Amino acid sequence: MRSWRDLLWIPTFTVLVVLAVPWPLWGVDRVLAGFPVWIWWHVAWLGLCAALFARFVQSGAWERVMGLDPDARGDL
Repeated sequence: MRSWRDLLWIPTFTVLVVLAVPWPLWGVDRVLAGFPVWIWWHVAWLGLCAALFARFVQSGAWERVMGLDPDARGDL
């Protein structure tokens, strides 16, 4: 049985996937620092995804999802 904290990652990653495409910026021609605003959306979004995935791994949820024992970490 998965803990409720592990189950919270499902909607978290669902939101990340849904909002990965800059839906509100379609058709917007604004430019910021020489790049379209939607490029900055992706840069910020990738940073957020990286931070959340790092937290996901640090929480031990990755091992539990993969069926591994998070306490049995060995040196490679």
